[in-house]
Amino acid sequence: MKATTSRLALLALAVLMLGATTSGTVSITMPTVTVPLKPGPGMEVVNANCRTCHSAAYIYTQPRLNRAQWTAEVAKMKAAYGAPIADSDVNTIVDYLIAQNGKP
Repeated sequence: MKATTSRLALLALAVLMLGATTSGTVSITMPTVTVPLKPGPGMEVVNANCRTCHSAAYIYTQPRLNRAQWTAEVAKMKAAYGAPIADSDVNTIVDYLIAQNGKP
């Protein structure tokens, strides 16, 4: 028991020392946007709601989905990931996604 306590104390000390030597300000440079959203009705709503987390390239590399599937994806973003999408914007987003990347 004493050996375990000593090991835990040493581990805690090592973690504190490591944190002390590596703490500080971290700077992150985000890459520039290289793929813009394609123009179309609802583009600004998608830009305001979806581009917070997703690049346009990511949006366009998704499989082509039908209306029910895109609606489910937007609902998932809201429910599972907490995307702050207003209920009034859901249809506009889905309409844009269908027009840009919907199943034929």
